[in-house]
Amino acid sequence: MTNQIEKKGSEIFRLDGRRAFISGAAGHLGAAMARGLGEAGAHVILNGRDAGKLEVFASALAVEGISAETAAFDIMDTDAIKQTFGAMERLDIIVNNAYTGRPGALDTATGEDFDVAFKSSVTASFEITRAAIPALERAVANVGHASVINISTMYGQVSPDPGLYGASGLNSPPFYGPAKAGVTQLTRYLAAHLADKKIRVNSISPGPFPNPGIQAAKPDFITRLAAKNPLGRIAQPDEMKGAVIFLASDASTFVTGINLPVDGGWTAW
Repeated sequence: MTNQIEKKGSEIFRLDGRRAFISGAAGHLGAAMARGLGEAGAHVILNGRDAGKLEVFASALAVEGISAETAAFDIMDTDAIKQTFGAMERLDIIVNNAYTGRPGALDTATGEDFDVAFKSSVTASFEITRAAIPALERAVANVGHASVINISTMYGQVSPDPGLYGASGLNSPPFYGPAKAGVTQLTRYLAAHLADKKIRVNSISPGPFPNPGIQAAKPDFITRLAAKNPLGRIAQPDEMKGAVIFLASDASTFVTGINLPVDGGWTAW
């Protein structure tokens, strides 16, 4: 086992020989994070519900020299989680990124919407982490630590501003933020309870990362969104790479239980 203290600054962010699982891997932010982990040297295990989409992404990564495989299953399927992670020999990194939910507003949200949002974020993150503990422990035995990274949101910390969204139809639904706030608190719980196993658990809260379709269709909204942020702009997916590599790597071996905002300062004011 390499002593992390002996590594140079340029080396502590490398993930060579590590195995990383990421849910929602072919999505807007998931694809960027998966690619970033692979660029840092990790073998990435791509999860999602669309096997064909995952295979296309894995092939694209292979062309870039990134080692990848697919694991197509629904993260709300507990049996599939147990089967997948029970069969893993070793796992160094988990990125719990996937979320299932529809658009909604105060007058249209239903109890079922809350159930799905919480199950796909809080419950799935818990079940995946618990099922993967033996595989994570084998990674600890090899490199000294393992890392679980849960993807939350700025709206797990603050409320969406109704005036910002207006009649855009892009309003953050009332079940999304509460579910992601639960992810942040689950992160703290798991960090405290897995610390003795040297399994680190942290979360990342992305800020305004609108997808290209929204940017093209709603330019006026994007202008308002950028103006509300201290840095005065929206984020690009690749700006998630640094945070996820940091929390996955030897650069953060003494970091656990934190929530790292990647929001351009949104939650600072």
